[in-house]
Amino acid sequence: MVNIKKYFIEQGIKKVAVDEYLASKFWRAGYAGVDIIRTPLGTRVIIYALRPGLVIGRKGQMLKTIQTMLEKIFGIENPQITVVEVENPDLNARVVAANIALALERGIHFRRAAFIALRRVMAAGALGCEIVISGKLVAERARYEKLKAGKVYKSGEQSLRLVDRAVAHVLLKPGMYGVEVLITRPGITADSVEVASPAQMQQSTMSEGVKQ
Repeated sequence: MVNIKKYFIEQGIKKVAVDEYLASKFWRAGYAGVDIIRTPLGTRVIIYALRPGLVIGRKGQMLKTIQTMLEKIFGIENPQITVVEVENPDLNARVVAANIALALERGIHFRRAAFIALRRVMAAGALGCEIVISGKLVAERARYEKLKAGKVYKSGEQSLRLVDRAVAHVLLKPGMYGVEVLITRPGITADSVEVASPAQMQQSTMSEGVKQ
């Protein structure tokens, strides 16, 4: 008899391991996440990325390599891989962190890279965003700089439901730089207030009058 709890824990650990492997290998492609779905014919693996072409590779060679790794290292039976372009990259913390790391690698000033990313995230409809860049930013001594806009929840149910967090690293001449991104995605929060329009108030008053 299969232990259901043990089975789902093992599947969860396997997904995390696959996710970390793909994230380390395809961060330049704007890797955003993976879904692993068991089917009667095998296992369907859906990879989300900003630039799917870098994941697929020339003539699909990279996909063949990924398929072999998933079978041999992670024990996934008959993986059927699909690469999908992420729908809204500016609301995905992994993509935003990778883009900032790539900008730093190209020599763009860390404040400029962070400000551009912050504006794009908020323009995409996020409720809040926090970007922390650490490393030897302006001197030999390591420090960090934080930029924040809107609301970013650090605890409670809202942080689990709405906040997306990711960390990216990039090696530059001064040393290793770290980029942490937290994005509060659009959604209903405990402190949100909805203001009714005059038409809605009139309709509500009419409804109450009918009930009476």
